[in-house]
Amino acid sequence: MKVSDCKLVDIPRILDNRGNLSFVEQNRHVPFTIMRTYWIYDVPGGEDRGGHAYIKNDEFIIALSGSFDVVVSDGNSESVFTMNRSYYGLYIPHGLWRSIRNFSTNSLALEFGSTHYDPDDYLYDFDSFKAMKADGKI
Repeated sequence: MKVSDCKLVDIPRILDNRGNLSFVEQNRHVPFTIMRTYWIYDVPGGEDRGGHAYIKNDEFIIALSGSFDVVVSDGNSESVFTMNRSYYGLYIPHGLWRSIRNFSTNSLALEFGSTHYDPDDYLYDFDSFKAMKADGKI
């Protein structure tokens, strides 16, 4: 996978004077069957999250509140996606390195995964990640 395989996906918005509503559906807006849902919140100032790659898990990230930057790398190139609206999400296929930084106060990141949690699916060493990419293992 390459950074160019990441996609920002528009999420439906139903605008109403009483408050707006958005939703996502698996295999429609989220381009996979959702096997896991998790969220990141209460991140202390200056802290980063992520800092890993998945071997099998695809990911879809929405900023429900506040803002943050998702930095994605394929080992050769890097892109930064600023997430600051709840009506679009970022699709990140497996085999890419990701970090999340620059969290605003009270930000909330909602994430969907294509696999159940498996600690063996994580790569935490960037050099090992690059070696596996070079060998075609991810």
